[in-house]
Amino acid sequence: GPGDEVITPPFTFVATAEVISLLGARVVFADIEESTYTIDARQIAGSVNGRTKAIIPVSVFGQCADMDEINAIGHRHGIAVIEDGCQSFGAIYKGDRSCNLSTIGCTSFYPAKPLGCYGEGGAVFTSDDTIAKKIRTLLNHGEAEQYRHKYIGINGRLDELQAAVLNVKLRHLDDELRARGRIALRYNERLETDTIIRPRVKPDRTSVYAQYAIRVRDRQRLAESLKNAGIPTAVHYPIPIHLQEAFTVLGYGQGDFPVAEQVCTEILSLPMGSFLTPDQQNHIVNTIKDET
Repeated sequence: GPGDEVITPPFTFVATAEVISLLGARVVFADIEESTYTIDARQIAGSVNGRTKAIIPVSVFGQCADMDEINAIGHRHGIAVIEDGCQSFGAIYKGDRSCNLSTIGCTSFYPAKPLGCYGEGGAVFTSDDTIAKKIRTLLNHGEAEQYRHKYIGINGRLDELQAAVLNVKLRHLDDELRARGRIALRYNERLETDTIIRPRVKPDRTSVYAQYAIRVRDRQRLAESLKNAGIPTAVHYPIPIHLQEAFTVLGYGQGDFPVAEQVCTEILSLPMGSFLTPDQQNHIVNTIKDET
């Protein structure tokens, strides 16, 4: 709430920082690693002070951040670590699943996610019974019992239709994640060129490849060439959060987080999904090779 600070990366979807501001707290950014695009644990410690209430590392593009190091910082200073696993449900970090790596984890079931429902949806995870009870209350308008409202809450319940879809799709998740892994490996092997920076996954974890994002110097030209060949692309994300108009009140400027700013100028997401066929992928790769 007001007077608190929460540390998170500037390279993520705006929702991560947005919720901090909506609660009246101050967003404090820490730069990302150039290799993985996740928050750089080495950058966090210098931002911790007596007002720091939480750290929100983002498992961006499907790979978890250095959660052991981040949890150690949280433990040392007595602050919460909340994993934003909205892009990484199903990923593994040192033998454990994403969203099970800190006091609280959360994920999104938006249709484009590795596990997606047919509309809006998400989940919160915790092994703390007290926190779990409070979250269930908050998700139902702060209602501790019918028509008795203990907290100011929200309508955050997952409706039955979305839950039914997820119950079916969850049974196929591991197969679909293996397919995503095979497709990513094929991309990696076929796109090994000096002009393309491919995604890197650290050896002690996996990625679910919510996006397969490459980096190229002349992104606009490549995106146009792919579009002309009937291949869609996307940019996740073109502007880091600290340079977004909505966050100018924080006082950050160009050059404050150089790694995130550089990545935002070069990142380009290619088609990725468990049903991408070899012929489709060959068409994508060959078009890229012709243009780079």
